[in-house]
Amino acid sequence: MASEKSTTNGETDYTKKLSDYKKNLLIQAEKIVLEEFPKRVVQFNELLDDEQFSYELLSSYLPDLDFNLPRPEEPAKTEEVGPPKKRKRFEQNGELITDETGVSGTPVYGFVNGPVKCNKKLADLTDLVRPLLRNAVEDVNKVKMWILFLIPRIEDGNNFGVSIQEETLSEVRTVESEAASFLDQMSRYFVSRARLVTKVAKYPHVDDYRRAIVDLDEKQFINIRLVLTEMRNHFATLHDMITKNLEKIKKPRSSNIDHMY
Repeated sequence: MASEKSTTNGETDYTKKLSDYKKNLLIQAEKIVLEEFPKRVVQFNELLDDEQFSYELLSSYLPDLDFNLPRPEEPAKTEEVGPPKKRKRFEQNGELITDETGVSGTPVYGFVNGPVKCNKKLADLTDLVRPLLRNAVEDVNKVKMWILFLIPRIEDGNNFGVSIQEETLSEVRTVESEAASFLDQMSRYFVSRARLVTKVAKYPHVDDYRRAIVDLDEKQFINIRLVLTEMRNHFATLHDMITKNLEKIKKPRSSNIDHMY
């Protein structure tokens, strides 16, 4: 009997905690829509108007073509054309190493002029925008759960308000997905740039790799501006859609009885 009672009390406590979580979420999400979304729209708009995000400064964000890596003083020696050499494999420190004999390139043991640093200006812009995207994902996720909890029990008829909830929910999910993809895109930029830098180090006589880094940096700057523009538009659209249909979202059916999952 004691174990049954404790189990019952435990279930009651968890039910109450879940109910409190829902109530707090409903309050927070509505505040996010009515107060935070307009603030975010203004914040993103101010960043777009800021001088550091201006296209006029784009040239100052691009590096030169040397990248702290020296160019070869002598042209690469041409080798006689022959059948491809076999790859030799040997064990070193317990690891299997493949010697790609016959592949052109310069073995890299270290950079002559010291480490090749990242594009500091673009990294600073990325560090400025990334926290805004993280907060956007968190806020939009709360709004998504808010609408889900407001969807009433499935019934026949009188579902016009429910269709409004579902359409709004679809837009919220789209914004959440795009914000998360923007975060992933910013992280992949550094990996892509690192690969190109190693290519320049290994093949210093190929200017296309050097130019590719400049193009990648230019693309990253444009992407950062695009992210700011898209997130501003998303927050403005969500705020407009939800506030116009707030009554139907909160009470999708004309009945005075609220049904929640």
